Amino acid sequence: MVRADRPVVERFSRVDRRLLKQFWAIAKLYWFSEERWKARGILALLLVLLISFTVMNAVLNFVGRDFFTALSERNVPEFYRMVLIYFGVFVVAIPVSVFYVYVRDKLGLYWRQWLTTYFLDRYFHNRAYYDINAISAIDNPDQRISEDIRAFTVSSLRFLTTIVFSASQLIAFSGILWSISIPLVLVLVGYAAVGTIGTVWFGKRLIGLNYNQLRREADFRYGLVRVRDNAESIAFYRGEEQESNQVKRRFSEAIRNFNFLIGWQRNLNFFTTGYDYLIIVLPFLVMAPLYFAEQVEFGVVTQANSAFSQVLSAVSVIVVQFESLSAFAAGIRRLAAFYETLDTLADEQPQRDSVTDTALSTINTETDSRLAIENLTLLTPNRQRTLVQNLSMSLQPREGLLIVGQSGVGKSSLLRAIAGLWKAGTGKIVCPESSEMLFLPQRPYMILGSLREQLLYPNTDVQFDNDKLMQVLEQVNLADLPDRVSGFDIELDWSNLLSLGEQQRLAIARMLLTRPRYAILDEATSALDLKNESLIYQKIRETAAIYISVGHRASLLRYHEHVLKLESENQWQLLPTDQFVEGMKADVESDISLTVG
Repeated sequence: MVRADRPVVERFSRVDRRLLKQFWAIAKLYWFSEERWKARGILALLLVLLISFTVMNAVLNFVGRDFFTALSERNVPEFYRMVLIYFGVFVVAIPVSVFYVYVRDKLGLYWRQWLTTYFLDRYFHNRAYYDINAISAIDNPDQRISEDIRAFTVSSLRFLTTIVFSASQLIAFSGILWSISIPLVLVLVGYAAVGTIGTVWFGKRLIGLNYNQLRREADFRYGLVRVRDNAESIAFYRGEEQESNQVKRRFSEAIRNFNFLIGWQRNLNFFTTGYDYLIIVLPFLVMAPLYFAEQVEFGVVTQANSAFSQVLSAVSVIVVQFESLSAFAAGIRRLAAFYETLDTLADEQPQRDSVTDTALSTINTETDSRLAIENLTLLTPNRQRTLVQNLSMSLQPREGLLIVGQSGVGKSSLLRAIAGLWKAGTGKIVCPESSEMLFLPQRPYMILGSLREQLLYPNTDVQFDNDKLMQVLEQVNLADLPDRVSGFDIELDWSNLLSLGEQQRLAIARMLLTRPRYAILDEATSALDLKNESLIYQKIRETAAIYISVGHRASLLRYHEHVLKLESENQWQLLPTDQFVEGMKADVESDISLTVG
């Protein structure tokens, strides 16, 4: 039997060690940071207050003994003397208790603030926020930053103070209990051991269930957020039923897991509730024979009961806190997985094949003033599909390139590779610094801010006067926008306020302000009429030395010197625009002759 159980014990031991390593990897970030002395000083003050509280509990234990003895013996002067001492201890205990809670919460606030800032810095570093979307194991990073960090710091301090308080209680009251009754100490040790083993056995399933509950709740919340962010599109499609079913499905998964969770909590509560009730009478059962034999006073019995409760509480931390510990452990695992992933992305290490453990090939990027692609083979991030194979091209100053092709052949993906977002593949991309390039997507990103901040994004630290901003808006036919929104400094919901065409023109206005030497447009004028499109490209040609566009409109051909046509099966053609137009005419004439024939 022992031999059969050993692998199980060893497995749980490994899990516990890994959990402790994960906890320490995150906790030490703050306690060894630039704020370490401030944090350690506040922690020291917190522990002093905590131990002071323990000392007062020990004093009250002795005062309580004499208080109840005086009461049972009808000793009036002694009784009132103990009452005065009680009140004296209370006067000191109240501020100690209040400041203990305040200092603990203040330290938790400082810790959360530092740790959240640390995770946010790593989340936005090296575009980890983008790459992490392709990692299925890391769900809901927003919840991990906002909720899991808060729970980690609060719970860590609470459990630390609980452990320190329990240890000080154990030291302070074990001696008292031993001096009163050795059999009572032996009963206490045995009872605590049975309680701890029973609680761990009943409650070990709670850790996994709490982990799953955090994920299910986050998925449900994310489903509701998506509905809010895409309300208009859903309304146009009349997709209420599908969206309702999708949100309800996520809610049902959360409810189903929660049902399992409360079931196991019920099983645990059966054990812990009985355990708590028996504590009330157990010390009296041991001490009653001594009292009836007149070997101890009544105050000693109450003192023994108080000391027994304090020591048992100290050695039964796992029993009392197991549900909270299981939720805390689940949060540590989620936060540790997030931290390890961010750490991997920050190191910029090449991906490795999970089977052969060899480094996977990545696209080489070289910084230069020119824009060129050399023998590029582009894969999807999961490396399951090849989009472009052996592509080579180079653009000279004052030249424009139009990328065309059917949907799904990799037009936008090629732009992602140029931007450095997709790196799976081989070959080399030569491009300037990212600060010299501006990427304009089909649906521009509208930030939460004012019109001024919209125009300056992402360089919001650069300042332009209102006349300059008005001049740029006039160039993109948005001169009336400041009057419509009451100026440049009113914060509004721009995604809902402006049409897609207005958003695209606003994005072009950003480009006219930043004046990048290289512009990359991914169907950035798809919602514009031909007149505004012509106006926009005229401004682009005046501003950008080199520009690349992705689009389907034939009207775009007149603004570009070259056309890159991506075809199925990884094929491609790079042609001068005139030659591409001639090919289009030949194809049209061929289609007409076939139709007539």
